[in-house]
Amino acid sequence: MNTFRKIALSAAYSKKPVEFNEKIKPSEIFAENVFTLEKMREYLSNDVYKKLNQPVKDNLSVDRKTAEQVALAMKSWATQKYATHYTHWFQPLTGATAEKHDAFLAPVGEGKAIEIFDGSSLIQQESDASSLPSGGMRNTFEARGYTAWDPSSPAFLMDDTLCIPTIFISYTGEALDFKTPLLKALSLIDKAAVEVCRLFDKNITKVTASLGIEQEYFLVDEDLFNARPDLFLAGRTLFGHETPKGQQLEDNYFGVIPKRVMEYMKELEYHAWKLGIPLKTRHNEVAPNQYELAPVYEEANLANDHNQLVMILMNKIAQKHGFRVLFHEKPYAGVNGSGKHNNWSLITNTGENLFSSGKTPDTNLLFLTFFINTLKAVEDYPDLIRATIASAGNDLRLGANEAPPAIMSVFIGSQLTQILNDIESMVKKGKMTQQEKNKLKINISKIPQIILDNTDRNRTSPFAFTGNKFEFRAVGSSDNCGAPMIVLNVILANQLKKFKNEVDMLLKEGIEKEEAILRVLRNAIKCSKRILFEGNSYGEEWKQEAIKRGLKNITNTPDALGMFLEEKSVKLFENNEIFTRKELIARYHIKMDKYYKKIQIESRVLGDIALTHIIPTAIKYQSALIENTQRMKQIFNENDYNTMSATLINMIKEMSEKINNVKSLVLKMTEERKKTNNIEDASDKAKAYCKNVLPYLNQIRYNVDKLELMIDDEIWPLPKYRELLFVK
Repeated sequence: MNTFRKIALSAAYSKKPVEFNEKIKPSEIFAENVFTLEKMREYLSNDVYKKLNQPVKDNLSVDRKTAEQVALAMKSWATQKYATHYTHWFQPLTGATAEKHDAFLAPVGEGKAIEIFDGSSLIQQESDASSLPSGGMRNTFEARGYTAWDPSSPAFLMDDTLCIPTIFISYTGEALDFKTPLLKALSLIDKAAVEVCRLFDKNITKVTASLGIEQEYFLVDEDLFNARPDLFLAGRTLFGHETPKGQQLEDNYFGVIPKRVMEYMKELEYHAWKLGIPLKTRHNEVAPNQYELAPVYEEANLANDHNQLVMILMNKIAQKHGFRVLFHEKPYAGVNGSGKHNNWSLITNTGENLFSSGKTPDTNLLFLTFFINTLKAVEDYPDLIRATIASAGNDLRLGANEAPPAIMSVFIGSQLTQILNDIESMVKKGKMTQQEKNKLKINISKIPQIILDNTDRNRTSPFAFTGNKFEFRAVGSSDNCGAPMIVLNVILANQLKKFKNEVDMLLKEGIEKEEAILRVLRNAIKCSKRILFEGNSYGEEWKQEAIKRGLKNITNTPDALGMFLEEKSVKLFENNEIFTRKELIARYHIKMDKYYKKIQIESRVLGDIALTHIIPTAIKYQSALIENTQRMKQIFNENDYNTMSATLINMIKEMSEKINNVKSLVLKMTEERKKTNNIEDASDKAKAYCKNVLPYLNQIRYNVDKLELMIDDEIWPLPKYRELLFVK
């Protein structure tokens, strides 16, 4: 066997579980390493605590005097837990998190030092923004950027460092991160939703977007990971023939968690709980060595922070257990890819879930108002929603008979569909009869029971209503959920403002409130029908039906990202003060730049492996076959030789064809890549990589995977799928 592969396999098979022996009671350690409101109460005076608690709840700014006292309290708490450094923790447009550590240490002369951390260090820090993506908004010589404290997300300890969640903006105020526009979007939905809620309940003064993120991922043995240059450098396997046994027996999903994996999960949960991340669920996913974790739902900004933080923990702790985590949406061909399901709802200050039905017709009408306006919002901007989940990795997953397609549609269930049909048929331009009102009221009263009974979920739908929330299932496993959450909250807020204006106009005409609401909802229902689909979204029939409905099937990232620059999208963000045109263009170019660089890296890695690993191995084995046929000629007579060598000769010919194909295709791909690299504009370069370079990857892979089946297993240079997917 190839020496490197043999060593890797030997190490992988010999690993014992690293037992996690901490005996814990989760409730006793939860948020131990978080500067929570409870800890603030302990370290701050009552007056300062009240001042800080108000901005946390109402998103107001924190004054400098308060910040000084909070900084002193944070430092006292952190240093008592042996923290030596602090950092502003932010989410730049790389898709990862960023941090620059500064020590609390400050020399005071005579060989002495003290710990210092003041309000200015807490509220704002200057950061070099030149090496982080700005999409052309800043020149390299205009490198200044600022991180500013987000008091709505609590500070926490990671190892010896106090981490302060912050926004990240340029010197001239443009957002350079995910958090800044997300906070704006959450404030926008709060205001718009409250205005609508007050048509029903004057006690509702605040609406908070809630989010639960189901994180799918693969684990692979670290030694096998290091023996696969494609996994190591590109995050996915660029070669690999499907294993004879994959997921077809359906025996992985919810199966027994392997001991080594369980020990990893236990330690992950321990550290997550200490950081206040409310991990609740763990289980095997559909594919071998694929798993999922899910937390309890939280406020959307905090949920997104926690998801980014848990991904960091997953990587750190996995290596302690001899694993690597694969967040790529499609690390292996032939088995399911990984998503990040976003479960989204809206919660009022009175404790009501606006996507959950109530006990009275009035509360059910409130539910219908938000439910139907969400459908209308999605119908207005399906392509913009598609753009939020666009990436090179997700292109490989979406529509692959395992994940929702790139066509945006909504599943609501047959019974809720009937309720909407009833509203549409009964509510007319003229005044409703008492009989119609009574019938509609009875139907609306049935909604809780309908939702209770209609528990089946359409797993093929990208955006499904699942009882008390909408589940956006098309988000990629490596994505920052800030992008889809920004768009979903903005488009709904935009629609709610339109709805409120239309209702107000009818009220001015003397129409009764309930009937005015139903009339506007009726129009929204009529407009939203094209986006509703109850069938199998994986099927070819749906693709044809979607075309008839005017829905786009945008299958690649460059085309999808173009939706950000549609005039309709630009106006949406500008009118709601989320992004300027300049910021949108910058984000578009950043994403296009990232896309082509991903394909560029994959192309280079694939070419290198094909030329330096695969072809030499194939030639070596082919030479052995040729030598064998020549020796056969010395042993057998001519007739026997011709009969017995035919199979070997055909095999040699077939291998020659595949070797030549690989060599030729790699050279063509390299030439195409060189030409494409000369294109200066990131957008044009991304489109060229998609059209002219990307197709070669699958063509080369096809030939290499055929060679894998022909060449002696003893000399194949890369760990195979059966080894990657089934070594625990």
